[in-house]
Amino acid sequence: MGLMLAITISIIVAVGVLLLLSGELFRLVIGLAVLGTAVNLVVFMTARPGSLTPPVIEPGFTTLPAGAVNALPQALVLTAIVIGFALLCFSLVLAAWLAQRQRRADVDGLRATEPAPTDAVKPAILED
Repeated sequence: MGLMLAITISIIVAVGVLLLLSGELFRLVIGLAVLGTAVNLVVFMTARPGSLTPPVIEPGFTTLPAGAVNALPQALVLTAIVIGFALLCFSLVLAAWLAQRQRRADVDGLRATEPAPTDAVKPAILED
């Protein structure tokens, strides 16, 4: 099961990086969300997902049984899912507003609409 999850996480990371490298703004936002999901899965892997022993301390004992599922990574992933969803919603609204205002959604086109290098507010871009 661990190998299958590792392969799945690798594929999700590859898809996220591919979306990030595309030149379109909305694909970039979705790529960030996909990479966030991959990070959540990596954190979830630390909780021993194959174990069937619940994280419950039996009466009379002071520690968890050996091989019990760790509840902390599960709680962290649940929190990260909520925060990631809020960030995705904000990013999509921001990208939609930017694309509507600039009349384009490609990253290179948006870069061309930025102020000129002689602008006093923004420093010049180093060209190769």
